[in-house]
Amino acid sequence: MKIKYELLKKEKNTKARLGILKTNHGDFETPMFMPVGTLANVKTLTPEELKEMSSAVILANTYHLWLRPGEDIVNQAGGLHKFMNYDGPILTDCGGFQVFSLVKNKKDITEEGVHFKNYLNGDKLFLTPELSIQIQNKLDSDIAMSFDECPPASADYDYLKNSVERTLRWAKRGKAVHANENQSLFGIIQGGPIEDLRAYSAKETVKMDFDGYSIGGVANDGESKEDMYKAIDYSIPYIPDDKPRYLMGVGDPIDIIEGTIRGIDMFDCVLPTRLARHGNAFTRHGKINLKNAKYKKDFTPIEECDCYTCKNYTKAYLRHLVVCNEVLGGRLLSIHNIRFLIRLTEELREAIKNDCLLEYKKEFIDKYENKN
Repeated sequence: MKIKYELLKKEKNTKARLGILKTNHGDFETPMFMPVGTLANVKTLTPEELKEMSSAVILANTYHLWLRPGEDIVNQAGGLHKFMNYDGPILTDCGGFQVFSLVKNKKDITEEGVHFKNYLNGDKLFLTPELSIQIQNKLDSDIAMSFDECPPASADYDYLKNSVERTLRWAKRGKAVHANENQSLFGIIQGGPIEDLRAYSAKETVKMDFDGYSIGGVANDGESKEDMYKAIDYSIPYIPDDKPRYLMGVGDPIDIIEGTIRGIDMFDCVLPTRLARHGNAFTRHGKINLKNAKYKKDFTPIEECDCYTCKNYTKAYLRHLVVCNEVLGGRLLSIHNIRFLIRLTEELREAIKNDCLLEYKKEFIDKYENKN
């Protein structure tokens, strides 16, 4: 079965939507935050822990799984769900973001595909739109992503225009070889912060009739928040109401709120686990660094929170683990940070139901940026 999106309600004061994403592995309300499990695992966490946090869709990375263990191994195991023992829905990204971060020369990006080196051993690799889709077919995720070009935030108009055209051609090529009947395929809208390019990319991508649509190119280094929000605003009007809208690589709490207000349904990011591994935690009053000496004798939880970490451990203990480089510290902070963002989307859904999203935004930001 392909995924299906059912629109339940539009918030009366914004473009925010409450919906249900129906998948082969359950139905889940949107907006949602999706934890990232790059190598077929959300770092240090088990599937049971993810379920306890009310996680729904999680991500795995096509590029990294192509290199290790290889798509054929995953396929022989029965697909990603069986391989990693996760019975919820899984989305695989196309590998484009990782590939383009490894490209050393623009000449390595050709019409056929992208030349780059294996970061593990230096081997020369070549990834095409067709190969990206074929790998994802074998991984057997619920949702696959089209292979796109990820232009740098500093790209000029002409480069962005050519990039959009190439992404559209690659999307057609990838869709033509997609052969997994149980797997949905999303198209990716590009165009930087340029209104006419985003509109053109969105309209042409929608013409191909994908199962869902992603707004890409918004999590590149050097891109401003304003450019991110423009990219969303310029793309959303052309995406059909009956298809899910996915903002790729965004996990800052305020950006999730702003994206929801603009009509986004799905978010993902490595941020909660990456911050956790460096001793940082999300709180209602902004991020805190547990390495700070002021937490040495703080025998209270991170905050009032329903997660396993806050129910059982104090900041003093978490600080002890972090400064001693104990893996458990990163694990416990990952549990809190992921639950924080999932709970945020739960609250956003309630605010949409009650038509009070703008009030929720103001209250959240007042606390988050005040940090008192």
